[in-house]
Amino acid sequence: MPSDRRPIISANWKMNNNHFEAIQSVQKLSYLVGKDDVAVVDVVIHPPFTDIRSIQTLIEADELHYALGAQNCHWEDKGAFTGEVSPVFLAKLGVQYVICGHSERRELFGETDEVVAKKVEAIQRHGMTPIMCVGETLAEREAGDTESKVLGQVRAGIAGGAGDKVASMVIAYEPIWAIGTGLTASSDDAQTVCASIRRCVGEIVGAAAANSVRIQYGGSVKAANIAELMAHDDIDGALVGGASLDPDEFARIVQFRNH
Repeated sequence: MPSDRRPIISANWKMNNNHFEAIQSVQKLSYLVGKDDVAVVDVVIHPPFTDIRSIQTLIEADELHYALGAQNCHWEDKGAFTGEVSPVFLAKLGVQYVICGHSERRELFGETDEVVAKKVEAIQRHGMTPIMCVGETLAEREAGDTESKVLGQVRAGIAGGAGDKVASMVIAYEPIWAIGTGLTASSDDAQTVCASIRRCVGEIVGAAAANSVRIQYGGSVKAANIAELMAHDDIDGALVGGASLDPDEFARIVQFRNH
């Protein structure tokens, strides 16, 4: 990746780790990923909602240079939305990054492109950075529809955003068929899609935003494949699922420059 785009490695714990386990994981990670690592890579921890306050307190008390993330939020600031979490609440907890449009939210909970776009706007309105996920199913891939599906999601998600807003966000390409399956898009295939995403951003909001927006790859990312992925020009980081639950493995992913 170009040196002017800072790498970003995100740990998406999904529905794993209670707050005791979360504290232990971050404490262990703090011994493995130190100041030299976070000086050159943004490291983001996305715990479940019930863990956020605990991790916020730990990061602040131990002066850890990790960013705090959330896995989702509602697009409204408040209201009769039982069980939902407001972006206002997350911002007050020091959350810096919020995942939106993850394939599991789209596929299992019916989130549409329109809903994702509203979340992107809400996250940015409260000073946080959206990590907007896009990706295709295996059937769509086999039908040759990867680009139309992925770029359609990109266009919908950034349609209402000004260039500076889009430039500051993160887009995560996560092929749905590779999430939790052990399958990974080849690094060349991942680069091809990420390059298409960057071109699409440029067509909508201009070259400056396209050059600045950071694009992650997600889908069975491991220490064994991170260096090859990160060697490509348009892959600026990784959204790591299962492998992020193991602090040792996640540390090796963060330290991809040493591979």
